[in-house]
Amino acid sequence: MTVPRGQGDRRGAPAGWSAPERALEAGIDFDRANAARIYDYLLGGACNFAVDREQAAKILTQNPDMAYVCRANRDFLRRAVAWCLDRGIHQFLDLGSGVPTVGNVHEIALAHRPDARVAYVDFEPVAVAHAHEVVDGLETVSVTRADMRDPDAVLGAPGVRDLLDPALPTALLTVAVLHFVPDPMLPAILARYRAALAPGSAHVMTHGSADHDDAELAARTRAIQDGYRGSATEVVLRSRPEIHELLGGNALAEPGMVDIVDWPAPDPEARPTGGYAAIALLP
Repeated sequence: MTVPRGQGDRRGAPAGWSAPERALEAGIDFDRANAARIYDYLLGGACNFAVDREQAAKILTQNPDMAYVCRANRDFLRRAVAWCLDRGIHQFLDLGSGVPTVGNVHEIALAHRPDARVAYVDFEPVAVAHAHEVVDGLETVSVTRADMRDPDAVLGAPGVRDLLDPALPTALLTVAVLHFVPDPMLPAILARYRAALAPGSAHVMTHGSADHDDAELAARTRAIQDGYRGSATEVVLRSRPEIHELLGGNALAEPGMVDIVDWPAPDPEARPTGGYAAIALLP
């Protein structure tokens, strides 16, 4: 399979990078593909390197539906943000936010509410650098480079602490990220984030899984997992009970935990992705 080249190459930053982006380049792992940059490539972006495109080609060989799955995740994110806004949640903490693309969280939120606040958090230098460039000049949007596995560091970072009002409901967004976190303490980590949120907040999640009644769908999802092997961000496929545990036993907004394309309503025209979507309601 031939993979088209993006704007960057393996040894240099993508064309057009600003000075802060070049400064961050020192922290980029050029030797192993990264989920944020693979995701960017599969969505048609240019903030990726040859190693990411090579890994993407491997993933697409394993499961040609992978680009479709990425788009479905992005479409769900837009629907979920709009759902939160309609219910009076105007603050967003986006963990593992990745490379901002068209229709990202702050674009949707600010279109509905000019005073909405969005705190992006990611650890991948390319994603963070590009996000800084995209949101430059927006007073109600911040970008923080931090490891989401350290909630105290994230919640105490100026971009989060000084932007989000702890007295107001917040949407915790963990979309297409948790299956890249193998940490056995992940349920406790997410509980720490939820404990810091005001009543009326929500936890928005998507997560890949091979726990399906459809054996073919389960096999396609396992193929995606195989495609990420050898990258810096390998995939952990959790079962439905394990994914429920990540939501802390909180009540789920209707229709509960369903395939990404079927939230908030079944789409008979869309083929399933193998990933689950849910929004937990915090009391």
